[in-house]
This record gives sequence, structure tokens and C-alpha cells, in this order.
Amino acid sequence: LQRRKELYWDHAIVSDLDQNLIGDNDSLQKLMILLRKHRKSTRFIVATGRRLDSALKLMKKHAIPEPDILITSSGTEIYYAPELTTDIFWSKHIDNQWTPHKIRAILDDFPGLKKQPKNEQSRFKLSYYIDQKIADIEEIKRLIHHEEQVVHIQVAFGQYLDILPLRASKGIALRYIADRLQIALKSIFVAGGSGSDEDMMRGNTLAAVVANRHHEELSQLEDIEHIYFADKPYAEGILEALEYYNFFDQNKESQ
Repeated sequence: LQRRKELYWDHAIVSDLDQNLIGDNDSLQKLMILLRKHRKSTRFIVATGRRLDSALKLMKKHAIPEPDILITSSGTEIYYAPELTTDIFWSKHIDNQWTPHKIRAILDDFPGLKKQPKNEQSRFKLSYYIDQKIADIEEIKRLIHHEEQVVHIQVAFGQYLDILPLRASKGIALRYIADRLQIALKSIFVAGGSGSDEDMMRGNTLAAVVANRHHEELSQLEDIEHIYFADKPYAEGILEALEYYNFFDQNKESQ
């Protein structure tokens, strides 16, 4: 029983890379030391809009140790350390009714939308740059719905539009992982800073919005009790929120 206790991951910390973990190296290193200290009880999960190759490159550049789990391409891919094994079941699950070629054809000449480069696209993610002065999100949703396509649409940092299968998002992927690993949602801490993080925070997790969030994105979450708005930016904001929630002490009590 003692050994099980030592190796029992019953908590998790989840964060995006851009504008969350990355932005201030000093506080990032403090956070990494804290995660190493609690690695026997707390899984480290990175959830990013980036593809796996891009995320790994960025983490290497900033000396971020490999997380236990990587949710990439906005929640459409899940990888497990140490071999970065793909979750095939997840891929099959989200493939339901996914017809990207039809969506591309619908949006080909839509004003205010421009395809992102090939290295930002993936099997289950269509990525565009959006100029919201010209392109109306609700109009895009109506058009896709009118063509009987069922998808999940999100905007991050005011300029990146992702179209995903209906069953995919960072939040849905996180809840799937929590269920699979049997970690209670109330024992999961999520840090975010853009619209693509919203549904990760809306569940029953503990959540924090870092101070450098993209201006209006996430402001609609201010009245939700379990979402803390940090005064500090980047990893410093994550450290501030972990302290506010007394996350690791609460963690000890539940062991």
C-alpha cells in the first residue's frame, strides 16, 4: 500500500504552452522545480493548439521537461510519455462525421479567412487566420451548419480560427484523459489564456486565467467561482493561482 501511495497520481496540472508556460523564463523554471517536487502525485499535461513536432521543439527550446501527456492540435491528438504513444482510440472516436475536404470547399473564398501554412494543419484540424473586422464567426458557423457539417469551431488570440471534429477540443480531450486515468476533475488544475482554453476551464476543474490573456477572450468566465483570474502573467500567474488554491497542500490531504 505504501508503494502505491508513493506512485499514485491522483492530481494533474494542465497548461497551454504559448502565452501560458512560455513568456517569462524565471517563473517557468520555478514552476518546473515545483512540478518535479510533486511528480509522484501530480501528472503534468500540456494542452496546445500546436502540432506535436512544433510543441516538442518549443519545449526543448525553453527547457520544459517532457510532460506525462501531450494534448496537441487543439485537442485532436493525445500522446503519452515516455514513448509519445498515440491514443488510437481517441483518433477513432473523433473521426465520426469528419469530412475536412467539404469544409475546405465551403470556406475557400470566404472573405477575411486565410489558410494557415501546411505545418499548422493536421488530420483533424483545419487552421485559418481570421480578420474579425471582415469575417463574422457566427456567419461562418451558419454557413457550415447550412451545409450539414457538424464541427467544433474556436478562435484563439483573436486571429487563429480552428475547425475540429465535433467530438474534439482541449476540454473534451482532458475529460476523456481524466476518466481514463481516474483522476477526479476537482483534483485537476488548468491554466489558460485564450479562447481555445475556455472549455477546459468550464468543467469541474480548478482553473486560472493568466493576466496576459488575450484581451476580451475568457472575460465571460469572470463570474465562475472555480476560475481564478491571476494578477500576474505567464508561469508566474500559474504559480500565483496554485498558491491561491493551496493546490499541493490540498493534494497532500487527499492522499
